[in-house]
Amino acid sequence: MNIKNNLILALDVGSESEAIDICEKVKESIDTIKIGYPLALAEGLEIIKKLKDKFGFKVICDFKVADIDATNEKICEETFKAGADAIICHGFVGPDSVQACLDVANKYEKELFLLTEMSHPGAKKFLQPAADEIAKMGIKMGITNYVAPATRLDRLQDIRNIVGEDAYIISPGVGKQGGDGKKTLEISNAIIVGRSIYEAENPKEACENLLK
Repeated sequence: MNIKNNLILALDVGSESEAIDICEKVKESIDTIKIGYPLALAEGLEIIKKLKDKFGFKVICDFKVADIDATNEKICEETFKAGADAIICHGFVGPDSVQACLDVANKYEKELFLLTEMSHPGAKKFLQPAADEIAKMGIKMGITNYVAPATRLDRLQDIRNIVGEDAYIISPGVGKQGGDGKKTLEISNAIIVGRSIYEAENPKEACENLLK
């Protein structure tokens, strides 16, 4: 996935009007947004097409899909039918559940991002011990896109070492969670930034500062 300025906006706001207002302010700096449950639950999956049509953005749906294979298949079907360009799924559920997501992504000629390790402190307890194995599983399955944390650069580097330089890694945790964008991009392909942009008094300026 080609991402402008290696910057993805995590659009975790609660209404269509707020989402449009933020997107208007940052549209010169980005071309890819990440939509999660807050906006999708508030406005329905229709918000994906509305934002794509209005701004021409690529949309990654961060639904962290983590169910049995049959349910994962249905979630991915509805997400891609709604117009998403990519979806994020958890890896801890194992290869059968991940394969269901991958099969649907391939069917729609869309992208799947495999989540190895999350960026918040609590991820250290259960996800971090499994993250390397999740990344190794992804390689065996032929997955080329990964999510790994900007908040722990040593762990991000570990994941990079496993998946290789040709893999595409996007990293959450820059800004409010403490991750450093420049240092992250020495390892990762793109950073994911939410509150530091959409809660800023001047979101456009916040983007520009991240890109300096």
